[in-house]
Amino acid sequence: MTVAEIRAVPEYHGRRDLDRPDRAVIDIGSNTVRLVIYAGPRRAPSIWLNEKVTARLGRELVNTGRIPEKAALIALRGLARFAAIIADVNVPQVQVVATAAVRDASNGPEFVERVRALGLDVQVLSGEEEAAAAAYGVIGAFPGARGVVADLGGGSLELVTIADDTFSHGVSLPLGTLRLPALGDGGPAAMSAAVISALAKAGWNGPQPGALYLVGGTWRALANYAMHIADHSLSDPHALSLTPDQADAVAAQVAQMPPEQLAAISGIPSSRASGLPNAAAMLRALLAELRPEMLVFSSWGLREGLLFRQLDPLIRAQDPLLAAIAAFTCPRGSSVQQATQVTAWTAAANGNGGGDERLRLAATMLAMAAVRVEPNMRLDHSVDWALHKRWLGLDHRGRALIAAALRASCGKPQPSGTLLALADEADLRDAAGWGLAIRLCRRFAAGSQVSLMTSRLERRDDTLVLSIDPARAQMVSDNVESDLKTLANWLGLAWRIDCAAS
Repeated sequence: MTVAEIRAVPEYHGRRDLDRPDRAVIDIGSNTVRLVIYAGPRRAPSIWLNEKVTARLGRELVNTGRIPEKAALIALRGLARFAAIIADVNVPQVQVVATAAVRDASNGPEFVERVRALGLDVQVLSGEEEAAAAAYGVIGAFPGARGVVADLGGGSLELVTIADDTFSHGVSLPLGTLRLPALGDGGPAAMSAAVISALAKAGWNGPQPGALYLVGGTWRALANYAMHIADHSLSDPHALSLTPDQADAVAAQVAQMPPEQLAAISGIPSSRASGLPNAAAMLRALLAELRPEMLVFSSWGLREGLLFRQLDPLIRAQDPLLAAIAAFTCPRGSSVQQATQVTAWTAAANGNGGGDERLRLAATMLAMAAVRVEPNMRLDHSVDWALHKRWLGLDHRGRALIAAALRASCGKPQPSGTLLALADEADLRDAAGWGLAIRLCRRFAAGSQVSLMTSRLERRDDTLVLSIDPARAQMVSDNVESDLKTLANWLGLAWRIDCAAS
């Protein structure tokens, strides 16, 4: 990492105000009405409260063009509760948006007035605005993302192109999960023809470059099915990637499955299972027409996009992984400044030429925080942080590398079967070297800045050398020698400790 990149990592110093719920989004969708309250760093907010009401406002749009009164009452009751929660918690920044059902219904304006009577300043998003918010969500979660965002809701499917951290060509198509049953009645061929026709009318026919980023609860349910049949090592579908052939095979299976069978699978709620077969059939048509290079599932979408687009450009430019890990580890005794010093001190263990420096820094911050965990719990806790806590800007390979480093920092450098399923063994061995170096640094320096400043770890030809100021020779111990030898052996090097005056 460059000096500028390191300096851009926020330093939180255990600030308790990070736990304060200070942002909220109410999303009045065609299927659900949801309140999400956020806390944590601006660049990588954490969820403080997530509550939904399944009102299905758009369930009769195809037949009547209206929001049913029963559905409206369910939604308004939930919204009244949400308004009370926001007032009680005193959330200062609140955005309330409505999407396809309210936008398209003939009685949508009347519903909006009833919402405003609750004290909620609702904005009805156009199709293009909804697509833009979803695009911002994916850009925020995957910096540098390039391809097409497909945000599937109850009333519509938004498609938007993203590249160079901006978006273009956003459209909203009437292909939401509540509308798909009518298209699917004629069988797979009719569904495919309807989807391809809608794409053509919107100017979206033909191959699109880059990945296809899938946003929305129904797509996440599909991802959970893919992880289930693959006996996947991770529990969170965020950042799961599939090749087009893999995705088509999964979608072909799901399109033929009864909803009750899908609902029996962990991670697939019954509310999603009912619409999943038709959504899978539609995905097959999208794959055939758009021909993406890869599919990536995103847990960030419209709501997070609304927050991201309001950020100052300097905050947007922060690395979301490092911002989140800094917020997580600083209250646990791991400062960014000290972690940066340790990362520099252990650089000699990085055998891959520096391509994963941000991952090394992330692993170092987590390893230093893990020291505060009881020794009998440290290994399991730290590996769970790497593999199962939701991080942004991190793919499954990156999770595995950080976990390998954390295992090694606990004295377990051999990669586990779980990690070997996520990353190449050579990369995992490199990451284990990071962890062994962190372990050596921790045992040698005991967290002391003066020890770091009066020593260095370096490679000299085929030897790993720990050089120490002669006045600090007393810092050498049997444990230090043992850890240096273990690291050197792991790297295929000889070793020595040099305390001679220079």
